[in-house]
Amino acid sequence: MLNRIIIMGRLVRDPELRTTQSGVAVTSFTLAVDRDFRSRDSGEKATDFIDVVAWRQTAEFVCKYFSKGRMAIAEGRLQIRDWKDREGNNRRSAEVVAENVYFGDSKRDNAGGSDYGSPPPYGMPAQSYNQAPSYGAPSGDSSGFSEIDDQDGDLPF
Repeated sequence: MLNRIIIMGRLVRDPELRTTQSGVAVTSFTLAVDRDFRSRDSGEKATDFIDVVAWRQTAEFVCKYFSKGRMAIAEGRLQIRDWKDREGNNRRSAEVVAENVYFGDSKRDNAGGSDYGSPPPYGMPAQSYNQAPSYGAPSGDSSGFSEIDDQDGDLPF
């Protein structure tokens, strides 16, 4: 069986960090996700508002670095919950349980928004997000490449 979902959209409101009675961090937020097609009647794209819940370090990451209007990519699984409303009616809700949340835009794209610094997406090494890796070019050659001798017997081909 496979239950995998990836969605990309903008946060509808600021996420708020909560904790369970046992001290586990959790946050819920909603992503406004545009559909890929336009309506025949209006010519506009429809938007789906998808509920997302994140736990533990992912919840802390989202609350620290995301705010209303930020583009986010949530990766996880789809969960269907049955519950009763105040009148006792049976209800059903679908939500994404996010295992990873990534930035969907860059700091430059959000010039007027909050400054979230330049942290890595949760689970990614800092160097891969902040800067290009340095491989140390041979001295005297700024291109990072060096000539290979055709007579080198150590080449596997």
